[in-house]
Amino acid sequence: MENKVNFTVKKYNMLTKGDTVVIGLSGGADSCALLHYLVSVKEKYNLKLIACHVNHMIRGQEADRDEEFCRALCSELGIEFRSIRRNIIELSKSAGIGTEECGRKIRYNFFEETALQSDARIATAHNASDNAETVVFNITRGCGIKGLCGIPPVRGRIIRPLINIPRCEIERYMKDNNFSYVSDSTNFTREYTRNKIRLDVIPTLKEINPDFDNTVSEMSDRFRCQADELYINAESLLKSALVNDNYGIRYKADILYKSDSAVFAQAVSILLLPFDASADSAHISLIRDICKRGGATQIKKDLFVVSNQGYLRIIDKQESCYNEKKACEISAFSDSAIVINDKKIDISDINIAEFNNGKKINKFLFNNSLDYDTIPLSAVFRTRRSGDYFALPGRKITKTLKKYFIELRIPAEKRDGIIVLADGSRILWIEGIGPAQGCCISEKTRQVFYISVNEL
Repeated sequence: MENKVNFTVKKYNMLTKGDTVVIGLSGGADSCALLHYLVSVKEKYNLKLIACHVNHMIRGQEADRDEEFCRALCSELGIEFRSIRRNIIELSKSAGIGTEECGRKIRYNFFEETALQSDARIATAHNASDNAETVVFNITRGCGIKGLCGIPPVRGRIIRPLINIPRCEIERYMKDNNFSYVSDSTNFTREYTRNKIRLDVIPTLKEINPDFDNTVSEMSDRFRCQADELYINAESLLKSALVNDNYGIRYKADILYKSDSAVFAQAVSILLLPFDASADSAHISLIRDICKRGGATQIKKDLFVVSNQGYLRIIDKQESCYNEKKACEISAFSDSAIVINDKKIDISDINIAEFNNGKKINKFLFNNSLDYDTIPLSAVFRTRRSGDYFALPGRKITKTLKKYFIELRIPAEKRDGIIVLADGSRILWIEGIGPAQGCCISEKTRQVFYISVNEL
């Protein structure tokens, strides 16, 4: 087993001399085997080892036993030991997530915090059997190529030296070397999906192929090579479809729709990654359909993929809260600070000579400048309202603000956040667009009403 692990470590360049390694230590056979292996190569690589244990407080005395076992083992081996206690059941309820997911987040946060203190690598004890179970689990959810890649040997600062070793070999290694470990009783309950796969599905698959764990590991390696190429193509697709302007980040839906299906699916995965979300095959199909026909689909609570006016966008309602902000209006000639929707509006009174000199060097000056004498005392800064209309400059055409925003393809979720200068329902100026007909700078202008809008 040690030879196989050595091969994996070298193949993926997991360790270099002088590394500090944070080890996720549960007390089970896998993590104890990992600890013993790293101790065996400690001098070779001049490693500093830190073992980290999380007591999930789920199994009462058994959980406390595991923590004490890990502490004693590290003391015996001369390894620094750190532990935390977290009530995962209470934390998962308050966060509205499952206990497995909550426990995983707590563990990795603890590992990351510890690793950041010493610029360390994080070693976890995932093995070939874990990988096989993960792949089977992903298949049941209708995964794409990424799901078939299984657990990556290296991800960022995380390394998995045992990733190509089946669990049976690890247990034999522990037995042959007289190394002790503890067993987690929750591993044998079918309450969790992964346990059902481990206890019921995998044994059946091994009746067909006794070497199933290794077969899946080899398959995952092949798919990872293909996934790397697919990822590059998906990034290229998103780059070609990207539009990033005053209305935010969006993507040309027709370009996405016409792309190869596998590249499209990977592109969707990339888009959802910053939101800690993923899309199954059903979602991928729906998103592809709305690229063609328009519409929206919900990925998770408050997260939507929307396609309209030819553009695809990811909308996080927790971030896009303009509709929930209290409507307000402030006089254009107010002596106090003007703040609307977390935007600060500054007004300047500029004489025409200064304006004509400055517009040569400031391309934004003209769109934010109005003829001072055309602004009535009743004018206010606010956001749009039903019935607003706008006279298009130079075209002698008046349109409702709603229709004009649609023609400009301003995303629906952005419209309520745009600041306007209004006199009743007559819009004098629109943020990011400019002044209305009758308010523009002309040869008759003597003073300029200059508007500057900045995010707080």
